[in-house]
Parts: sequence; structure tokens; C-alpha cells
Amino acid sequence: MAEMTDIPEVEVDAANLYREEIFTDRRAGTLRRLTPVTRDGEPDPSRPVLFSGQTQLLTPAGILPLSFELPGATLSEALKHFPEGVRAAIDQAIDEAREMRREAASRIVVPEIGAGAAPPAPGGGRIKFP
Repeated sequence: MAEMTDIPEVEVDAANLYREEIFTDRRAGTLRRLTPVTRDGEPDPSRPVLFSGQTQLLTPAGILPLSFELPGATLSEALKHFPEGVRAAIDQAIDEAREMRREAASRIVVPEIGAGAAPPAPGGGRIKFP
């Protein structure tokens, strides 16, 4: 068995810890509240509380998960911004899909006319009947 020497050391940044709470209506989406805490788990008032939203969009290709940051210092403020967060996430997903389509289209290589074809037959390549 090969040694695993290329695995990086993973350390938790004890100065950047958050307590995560999840709120959902079990229908339209989920909000996450990240409350900054000290290494002892006590609230850290020197850093702001962060909110993010998540929902899913049903597309012809299947379910597309959407995640987005929400402005606001309270859960009530974050809830007010949820609909605009969804719209912004949908717009971003559409833009990314268009860009991926453009990139895929630009990768299509069309050979030049006659490239790779056999050289013409002597005599102009015309069919001659006996």
C-alpha cells in the first residue's frame, strides 16, 4: 500500500468559528444563520452575524440547487431579502449556463474543407465511362 505523504494538514481556524442554525419553511427554502463564536463557544460580538439562503429550482435537466448570501443583521431582515436573493441566484445560474454553452461551442473544431481528404485522382478526378 502506498504511503499518503501528499495529504495536506487540515487545521480549523479557531479565530474564525461560527455556530450554524438552520431555519426552514419546508417548502420554499432554507436560511442559515452563522453566529460568530470564540474558541470557547461563547458569542463573539466583534464580528457580524452572517445569513445565507438556499432553495432549489426545478429545470428540464433536473433539480438545480441555489445558494446565496443574504444581507441583514437579524433573521427578520434576512427573510425580507430572501426573494431578491433567489432572483439574483437564478440570474447568476443562467449567466453561468450561457457562458458554459459559449465555451462548449467555441471548443468545436471544424476541419478545413479538404483537410484530411485523399488527394484528387490524376486526370481531374472525373468519372470516365468506357
